[in-house]
Amino acid sequence: FTLSLFFLFQGWYWGALTSIEARQILNQTTEGTFLIRDSSNPEYLLTLSVKTSSGPAHLRIEYNEGKFGFDSVVLAKPKLKNFEDVVDLIQHYVLLSKSAQTAHDQSLAPVTKDTVIHLKLTKPLYIATPSLQHLCRIIINKSTKAIQELPLPARLKKYLLEYPFHL
Repeated sequence: FTLSLFFLFQGWYWGALTSIEARQILNQTTEGTFLIRDSSNPEYLLTLSVKTSSGPAHLRIEYNEGKFGFDSVVLAKPKLKNFEDVVDLIQHYVLLSKSAQTAHDQSLAPVTKDTVIHLKLTKPLYIATPSLQHLCRIIINKSTKAIQELPLPARLKKYLLEYPFHL
């Protein structure tokens, strides 16, 4: 399970990192930097840790009825989208953050018991430097959705399609 998560997140899944360790790591980064780690709460698999304007925050990711979404208080849940996989969830909020930046606004995310978190996700924090091959795949995937139409060998198209995300 851990190896498949590492492959899926391509280096921004940090595994069994505690919230304190995540906070220490994210304190050294800029606002919007994020990572995925194992949740310390046994009811959840994963947690998104992100550097916000007020410091690092941790949002639990829940898996419910075959979909992933952020845990939130009941009133905010209907406003939050759910996704087939965690990368799509994170990618949605990255794109929302970029849209909000151009509109000089902030994207609303989950409401925890104490606060509303304005979620700004700009870049994943890699545990190790991704390969040049993977970085090129991300750039190509950002540039086109028509991978099959590119003048590339079938093997390369297959590689590009294995990770169709922009992060």
